[in-house]
Amino acid sequence: MTNKTVLITGCSSGFGRLAVRTFQQVGWNVIATMRSPEKESELTKFENVLVTALDVTKPDSIAQAIDQGFVRFGAIDVLVNNAGYGGHALFEQFEEAQIDAMFNTNVYGPMRLTKALLPHFRQQGGGRIINVTSMAGEIGLPFATTYSASKFAVQGWSEGLAIELAPFNIKVNTIAPGAFGTNFNAATDNAFSAGDQQVQDQAQAMAAHIGGLAEQMLRYGGEDADPQQVADLIYRCATEDMPIHNAVGADAQMLLEMKLGQPRDEFLQNMQQMLLPQ
Repeated sequence: MTNKTVLITGCSSGFGRLAVRTFQQVGWNVIATMRSPEKESELTKFENVLVTALDVTKPDSIAQAIDQGFVRFGAIDVLVNNAGYGGHALFEQFEEAQIDAMFNTNVYGPMRLTKALLPHFRQQGGGRIINVTSMAGEIGLPFATTYSASKFAVQGWSEGLAIELAPFNIKVNTIAPGAFGTNFNAATDNAFSAGDQQVQDQAQAMAAHIGGLAEQMLRYGGEDADPQQVADLIYRCATEDMPIHNAVGADAQMLLEMKLGQPRDEFLQNMQQMLLPQ
């Protein structure tokens, strides 16, 4: 029996890197993509892992990575759209170019990859698309409004896409992590020094408050959140019949239960009290 193959984006760190290891350890072929594969020294040691360049903002890069995957393994069964980055600032502080860049990576990137692979999935009689989003795609977060907008977009696109592709036996799932101890924040685009003094003061207050809440959320439930939970859920979505939308992390489950268990306006009022500095 031929091993199945998964293509994962954003594998240089965080959830993507853990997902590569998770699939590799159970015998899957893995196309581990990243923007700078020449810096990678660990994943290249695995016989069933192809480490290759892929920049989700560049169609030529996408095509080359997919072609290399087919040459090496002969098929691609699962796509994991994991690459992305965030940004912390008040909406007023974001330049239009920064908003464009975030949507180009977080929204248009997964769309480009998915569109490139859909003909292959249809021809082989099925496939799976797993989009790593965020709880910021379930709840509009202050100080991350642009990031939330990008993740809301992916959530909505995935939901419609799952229905659209069902006749072709192509399944679509989203995974919305809460706060986890990866180095995701190192890749964020922080712009809260922009604007007039009033805006800067509010941004600094928000940064301190949200940062403190994030630390609490990392330990919600009594222990540090383990990023391996996300990699394990990615694998389950690739191998099991899972819901379209999946939250992961004790804090994410708590927030989702609050959202679903209250009238929308009441929930938003509670979020305002929690998320704004007093």
